[in-house]
This record gives sequence, structure tokens and C-alpha cells, in this order.
Amino acid sequence: MSREDPRRALPSVDRLLDSEAAAVWGERWGRERLLAALREALSRTRSRLTTEGAGALDPAGAVLALAREILEAGDRPSLEHVLNATGVVLHTNLGRAPLADAAARAAEEAALGYSNLEFDLGTGTRGSRYDHCADLLRELTGAEAALVVNNNAAAVALVVNGLALGREVVVSRGELVEIGGSFRVPEIVERSGARLREVGTTNRTREADYRDAIGPETGLLLKVHPSNYRVEGFVESVALESLVALGREAGVPVAHDLGSGLLRPDLLPDLPSEPAPADSVRAGADVVTWSGDKLLGGPQAGLLVGRAAVLERLRRNPLLRAFRVDKATLAALEATLRLYRDPARASAEIPALRMLAEDASSVRDRADHALRELETPPGVTVQIRDMPSVAGGGSFPGVEISSAGWEVRGVDATELDAACRHGRPPLVGRIHEGAFLLDFRTLLPGEETLARERLMAALGRVVGER
Repeated sequence: MSREDPRRALPSVDRLLDSEAAAVWGERWGRERLLAALREALSRTRSRLTTEGAGALDPAGAVLALAREILEAGDRPSLEHVLNATGVVLHTNLGRAPLADAAARAAEEAALGYSNLEFDLGTGTRGSRYDHCADLLRELTGAEAALVVNNNAAAVALVVNGLALGREVVVSRGELVEIGGSFRVPEIVERSGARLREVGTTNRTREADYRDAIGPETGLLLKVHPSNYRVEGFVESVALESLVALGREAGVPVAHDLGSGLLRPDLLPDLPSEPAPADSVRAGADVVTWSGDKLLGGPQAGLLVGRAAVLERLRRNPLLRAFRVDKATLAALEATLRLYRDPARASAEIPALRMLAEDASSVRDRADHALRELETPPGVTVQIRDMPSVAGGGSFPGVEISSAGWEVRGVDATELDAACRHGRPPLVGRIHEGAFLLDFRTLLPGEETLARERLMAALGRVVGER
């Protein structure tokens, strides 16, 4: 190492520990965390000097500044609030449906203290957590019984294991979907202890295909709504009513997995028809399953409704304990379901429904209002433009919703995207044709100002580093 090597100017850990800043930080974060941060900062700064040289760098100041960043980063939760400007309403990577205020308050209240989760206040004896949302689900779907587990994949697994363990589950080849995260229906069926029996073809399945497959080993007829993709053209499928009639004739239960599950289709009249749980119940399905954090707009959960005898059988399944839902989720779900008793209130207070139903002109107005106070560096332009939003979460595949937002040009879109994601709170947009886009449909009320501030800070950082 030569005498001119800039790394020689780096201070020792002991010298850094003697600094005034380190003394304050030691009281706040403790000596062990402080030492680890200083060593990490020294290592990173040494690597930077190796590749970039010293320049105008103040070695001690740079190390201390980086150490503080490391210490503060360690205090931030790994799960943090994000400004979603992607235009994807039910963005799985960003937590899907944001909760209604009433649901968030209910979850907080349940989490902060004790509750009657499994205690019957009337009799003073042990109760069941599965009773808390059952009445509301029965009321809203017309089903005889209801059950809640921790997600829809668990709901399907419970149905398959509880009704067809060691036997065959008959599914159309056109409905062997892959759920988010590479979880596939065939794998769920097999891992749940049943054997998959495929019928029909990818695009055409007839009633005769099901009839020919039913035999002594048949434990379940499973119909899966292909909510995350769409097949067009020369297609044919079997209506649920026909499948139910066939199941009754053969003495085989029928399950309908709705995936997204739109509880009240009338709340989204401008979007394509989506099967509702109540429709499946009226069609006679023995059990119907769907997600709580998609079109319902509630917390992550798997919802099951159907015939009382079938649901009671599932409640006795030992796997239910592995799939059981916690008290905060039940509280949030119950509050969400209560909103559906008043459709107007559900539309106004459930964020996912409100976002999906908002008119594009309203979204544009919000983007225009926020743009008035936006300040940009020289050479950078931000304009309002039309752009497509999507429902996401495997809902309304192929359907684009007219929306509006900001198009940012004059700066490297990839660098700006990274800078926005590293802000607090992070701002997540999307890159399209070399521009950075922020779709205002998926910004919650009041987040427009935060989004503007994050963008301005990110632009200052990117332009300042040129």
C-alpha cells in the first residue's frame, strides 16, 4: 500500500469512539451496536476509497455519517408503510388490500389487550374463535355455516384434506391455475393428501368429462374460478349448477374456489361480472372458498361458507389448528364484513372498492391539484397523463381501468425509481417507455402530498449526484 493511499487517512475505531457524536450515540443505541456500526461504516468507506479515491472526502466525517445511517436503519421496522403509485390496486407485493379505518381500529383494539377470542361471555366457559365472523358471513351469503382460516390456499387445502383424503379430486384442466407465489392447485391437492384427477382440456371441458371420471375413488368435485387469467375463443366449461346436480346424483361433494371473491358485484358495476359467494351458495355448492384480502377489501384470510354438515366436518379436522386465524385478523374481518351491511358505506369506506370504482376524472383532479405545488430541478418535466390501472391480486384479468397520474421525464427513470423507493416513506411507481410514472388511483386520501414530497426529494438526490 503506497503512502498516498487514501485509506491511510481513515480513523481508528478508538478515535471514532472518542468523538462527541459517538458518545451521544452510545447512550442511545448502546456500545455493542455502536461498535458494530462503526466497523461496518469503516469497511464500506474503505471499499469506496479503493474504487473511487478520496476526492474531497472527509474520512472521519464520512465514516461517522455512514455509521449514523446504519444505526438509524437498524431501528426501522422491516415492514413499513409504502406509497403505492403503481396503479395496481390489490398489489400482492405491497400487501394487497389496505384496511378500512374501522377494520384497522378493530384490529388494534383486539391486539392491545385481552379479548373473548375463545371464551363464551354468556356461559363463562370455553368458546370458539370460529364463531366470531360466522353469523355475518351467513347473513351476507345466505349459507348455512361459515369458517375462517388464515388464507385461501389454506381454505382449499382444508377442504381437500377434509373431504377427499386418500381419494381423487376431479378438476378441469382449464382450472388448474397457479396462485401467486408459484403455489399451484395440483400441488395443493396432492400435498393435502388427495390424488388429482384431471378432466377435459385446457379450453374445453364438458359435463360428460366429469361424469366419466366419477367412480368409487372420487372424493370431491372441485371447480376453480380462473381469476388470474382468461381463456378466449373456442372455450367451454361446466356451469356450477350442473356440476352440483352431478355431484348430488353421485353422492360426491362439490367445492367452488372463487379466488378473489367479490361479495357485492353491484358495488363495482363498471367492471366485468365476477362470481359472488352468494351465487355459488344458491347454486348448491357444498362449500365455497375465497380470499379476505382481495376484492373483499379486508385482512388476509381464507373464507369458507356452505352446508352446515360439511363445514362441521371441516371444523373437526386436525389441520384446522395449523390454519387457524388470529384475533387481530378476526377483528378486522368482522369490521369489514359489517360495512357490507350498508352498500353505500362499504363503497365509501373500504379502500379497495373505493379505488376500483373511482372515476378517472376524479383521479386526474387529485393529480392536478398535487402538481400545482411540485417543484422540479431544471431539465426535469412532470406532466399529467392518462394511464391504465389494474385490479391486481388475480382479479379481473386483462381488464384495464382508465386512470391518471404523473409522467416524469428528463432524468434517468431507473435511478429515480430507486431514489423514490429509498425515501421515507418509500414511493413505488413504475417505469414505462423511459419515463417514471406515478398512478394516483392507488394513492390513499392524503398521500398525494407525501408522494409529491418524496418525488421532490428523490429528484434532488438524483440530479444532485449527476
